[in-house]
Amino acid sequence: MNRPVRTRSSLGAVALALVVCILALGPVQAQGIRLDALKIPVPNPGGAGPSTALLDAIVLRPDDGQPHPLVLLNHGSPRSAGDRPSMSPYGMWAQAAEFARRGWVAVAFLRRGYGVSQGGWAETYGQCAAPDYAKAGRAGATDIAAAAKFMTGQAYVSKGRWISVGRSAGGFATVALTSTAPSGLAAAIVFAPGRGSTGPDTVCVEDELVDAFAQFGRSSRIPLLWVSADNDHFFGPKLVTRLSDAFAKSGGKLALVRTAAFGSDGHTLFNENGTAIWAPIVDRFLRDNNLVLRDRLLDAPERPAQLRTR
Repeated sequence: MNRPVRTRSSLGAVALALVVCILALGPVQAQGIRLDALKIPVPNPGGAGPSTALLDAIVLRPDDGQPHPLVLLNHGSPRSAGDRPSMSPYGMWAQAAEFARRGWVAVAFLRRGYGVSQGGWAETYGQCAAPDYAKAGRAGATDIAAAAKFMTGQAYVSKGRWISVGRSAGGFATVALTSTAPSGLAAAIVFAPGRGSTGPDTVCVEDELVDAFAQFGRSSRIPLLWVSADNDHFFGPKLVTRLSDAFAKSGGKLALVRTAAFGSDGHTLFNENGTAIWAPIVDRFLRDNNLVLRDRLLDAPERPAQLRTR
């Protein structure tokens, strides 16, 4: 059988066709996750330092040249004030990576007074005997709202909707945030939210913390996922019932999920080692609120040098 002879002109036609096909499909885009360090400017009225404070942050996002919705990740507050200066946004790198894998621009940042973020610490609730938890929560919420305003102005962040995720004090600030519903806030996720833990299973004036959640619930209508482990020794199951009931009965839109015991203290559930537990819970909440961005997760990024020795 005689085989057709391919001439240079026919090979050129094939190559041209391939080029046309590639151009028609658009540019081939990377499917990795990029990591960038960032300083986020926020107002610092009456605080120590400059009138505009720079907050220490890291951003993890799909490296495809396209804008994506924003998620802000909010840390807790250590019991000892002496531990605040050593905090780093890389402490929530693993959680940010999981959200970036799901298509979000994930920003882990330190609020004023934590780590090297500028500004005085605004989240004090005062004396243990007479705590003002609502004031402390609103102070944290102010930083979250300011960070969101700055980030939604970035070209790689899509406009229209964003979410806030927090644990412990960052979760409490996120609950406070839902009560003011800044523009574009679509949903909130909190892990063991609260303030005032001075030791295992000890909270300064629990009734005042209950009242703060009731205050926030009166004006909160943002969908809120609340996750707490049964062996949380900051805010235990009985207190969680009181706090969540106060929030919901005041009008807050709440989905409470309790998990089995995690480690020696379930307060640490929202970390890298707890991903297998918390990620499916988060995925269900995102799906229920039409916030799923991808059918398939991006590959997990390589751990950054800042964490390889930990």
